[in-house]
Amino acid sequence: MRLSNFRAALLCLLLPLLSHAQTPKHYTAADIALGLRKLNVLGSVLYIAAHPDDENTRLIAYMANGRLLETGYLACTRGDGGQNLIGPEIREQLGVIRTQELLAARRTDGGRQFFTRANDFGFSKTAEETFTIWDKEQVLADMVWVIRQRRPDVLITRFPPDARAGHGHHTASAILAAEAFDAAGDPKRFPEQLKYVQVWQPKRLLWNTGSFFVKPGESMAGYLSVDAGGYNAFLGQSYGEIAATSRSNHKSQGFGSAAQRGEALEYFQPVKGEKAAKDPFEGVDMTWNRVPGGAAVGKLIEDVIKKYDPANPSASVTGLMKVRDEVVKLLAVDATKQDELTSHFWEQQKLTEINELLQAATGLFIEATATEATSVAGQPITVYLDIVNRSDAVEEVYSVISMRGLEADTAFQSPLVIEPGRSRRIAIHGKIGSIIPVTEPYWLREKGAIGMYKIPDFVTVGRQGFTIYPPLSALPQAMPSNPKETRRRKVKRKQEEPTRDEVVPGREIIGSPENAPVAGLAVLLKRDATNPIFVPVQYKHVDPVQGELYQPLAVVPTVAVNIGGKAYVFSENQPKTVPVTVRAGRDGVRGTLALALPAGWKSEPASASFDLATKDQERTIQFQVQPTGNQESVGQLRAVATVDGQQYSRGIQTIAYNHIPTQTLFPEAVAPLVKVDLKRKGQQIGYLMGAGDEVPDALRQVGYTVTLLKESDITPENLRRFDAVLLGVRAYNVLDRLKVLQPILLDYVKDGGNLVVEYVVNRGTVMPQIGPYPFTLSTDRVTVENAPVTFLKPQHPLLNAPNKISAKDFEGWVQEQGLYYPSQWDEKYQTIISSHDPNEKPKESAILVADYGKGHYIYTGLSFFRELPAGVPGAYRLLTNMISLGK
Repeated sequence: MRLSNFRAALLCLLLPLLSHAQTPKHYTAADIALGLRKLNVLGSVLYIAAHPDDENTRLIAYMANGRLLETGYLACTRGDGGQNLIGPEIREQLGVIRTQELLAARRTDGGRQFFTRANDFGFSKTAEETFTIWDKEQVLADMVWVIRQRRPDVLITRFPPDARAGHGHHTASAILAAEAFDAAGDPKRFPEQLKYVQVWQPKRLLWNTGSFFVKPGESMAGYLSVDAGGYNAFLGQSYGEIAATSRSNHKSQGFGSAAQRGEALEYFQPVKGEKAAKDPFEGVDMTWNRVPGGAAVGKLIEDVIKKYDPANPSASVTGLMKVRDEVVKLLAVDATKQDELTSHFWEQQKLTEINELLQAATGLFIEATATEATSVAGQPITVYLDIVNRSDAVEEVYSVISMRGLEADTAFQSPLVIEPGRSRRIAIHGKIGSIIPVTEPYWLREKGAIGMYKIPDFVTVGRQGFTIYPPLSALPQAMPSNPKETRRRKVKRKQEEPTRDEVVPGREIIGSPENAPVAGLAVLLKRDATNPIFVPVQYKHVDPVQGELYQPLAVVPTVAVNIGGKAYVFSENQPKTVPVTVRAGRDGVRGTLALALPAGWKSEPASASFDLATKDQERTIQFQVQPTGNQESVGQLRAVATVDGQQYSRGIQTIAYNHIPTQTLFPEAVAPLVKVDLKRKGQQIGYLMGAGDEVPDALRQVGYTVTLLKESDITPENLRRFDAVLLGVRAYNVLDRLKVLQPILLDYVKDGGNLVVEYVVNRGTVMPQIGPYPFTLSTDRVTVENAPVTFLKPQHPLLNAPNKISAKDFEGWVQEQGLYYPSQWDEKYQTIISSHDPNEKPKESAILVADYGKGHYIYTGLSFFRELPAGVPGAYRLLTNMISLGK
């Protein structure tokens, strides 16, 4: 093989490796059999919708595993604006969680995941509203980019392009899909992309409709349909069963799903492109005949399939090698010419699949694990490459090449012989490239707009192609036998040896679900020295409960700075303690720490020194911060560490849940700083968490003593000591015992207590009635955060004591004003305020108050869980009045 072909093969391996840090996939004999059949299917479909969970997992499972198509899901957003059922993370942090949940879903149903740069800014009621916040042309460009990259034969949308979609983002996704269908094949649209990809025109665009979109009595007889409920014997599951497992990965949304079995018809309405009479892929050649010269490849694959022995998959290796040789001949182009590479989409795709099947068929296990989960750029790191030969033949490792951000050098006896049933470990000592950035998700590295993430113009990927041992020129199978040509290639390689860290245009990562691995290794075997096996470097450890766990290797700053609170709210001029923790990313970190404060604030001390001897050592420094004036003010404090003349103002945050790989984020070390004119009555608050929020910490900021309650704490005797009891967001959705505890809570109110219930989702409540008198929850909401508010009962104590509430208190709210307002309620409830989104009727149920016995019951859909951590003064005053009602 020519050296250029080696580079092309290596590029094919690297292109799809954007999902990392997961338990290595273990192929069964049935998985291999199914994979062999997929080699002979050259068809592609792209499903398009707006959010995580919008996708039809059953249809994706059917397309990927039944029709054996290259199947993708393009979500316009990462779900950043939703609510979180499993923890306190919201906004960008929630987007990271939902990204990983989508990747977990795709690993289950066999699809691939893509995104645009659109930010889920919260619920939107129309596409017109959505496009005032999204940059429509930019989102469209991203869709076109993915279509031109992945070349789908058919596009399928989840939603119609009108109000039936039920959410402005949904409608917008369908409108954009129709425009992208035309634009992808038009060289005049987004011509700047054509430096990297070619135009592509899908065959047709379909809308995946269903009974929930059809008017009563309307027939679906004229629509295309497929039965996606079949059973896959290779996988031992129906597509409905696969889909349920896939959808159940959306745990932050509480979408655990029951498996469906038996017939399941999916319907499609034509939108654009060629009409089809019976099948969505009608007229699409999905054989190797669509590739010039590819017919011979298809015949070779058929022969491998016929001879496949599930009891001995390695017997198929010879046949697969012949298949790959034929594909490589079709791919024999100069790898530096991107336009030629993109014209060989199917050859690249199938070469990647063949290499995976070859490794699976031999049973070869290879993994690269770092000894630590984090490293600072430029610092030493040790990686262990473990290879287990589980085949009946001897394996010989010829070379290991470090890729991406790892600079390494080691030696081993080449070839490294591994007998059947034996394993070998190679220790690789190196360092992370000196200018590799911290491992922040690429869409969070630069500050974007409310509706759009900003992608860096260039992304540092580190030095590539450092041969560890021996040099590439020493591989006899990789080089020509002509000595003169060998010398020429050696000189060329020396000239090409990188002398600096490489960067790629940010354009190339648009659409990708996550960062590529920080580092990786390419392993060359003697039996196949020109086709490396790429292995991402991960961190592996054993949890005493969960067992063996993998997580991404992360590059961290020299020192991380974490502020011990979300917001600091002052109702008087007394100082508050602001704890700031510095954490060393490497050994021997010395520096100073200070707070940058706005005018009118001061801190003691002004700065403090720290000396951290070992990596991961922490020290917490207490600053006393206080306002110096009497006026209300809203600002921001920033913690800044200075080490060797360089400033660091990013913290480190770990997001760890069992169903996704651990994520490491580096948020700016900032916190809202608020001076608010606030009075309060009462002191003791009992707080029963629902889905998780940060309201308790916010209440402590203004002086309340907050006790986090367990379900076992809900007893009449215990509740009597609280001035008010608050139920956190979605408590009646997630705490099943509330249907037993409800009488105790209502008796607490009857005896003179205040019970404040924060928003509850209208579906899946643990009991039909959650108040002392009936009210009906709905999906009604006010999405315009600063929508004008009318006071329905200006003299009501809730608006007057102990704080006078005015229209100003509803200024500066974030994302939304409120959600899940009741649509009907008993006359015993009083409505206090009214507001509405543009062109809608007033909504009066943001706050319902009922006298019950001697006490008060309050249900509120106002988004306190967003406003308090953001430091909105009016939200603090209003919630304080609710807590103080009747005192």
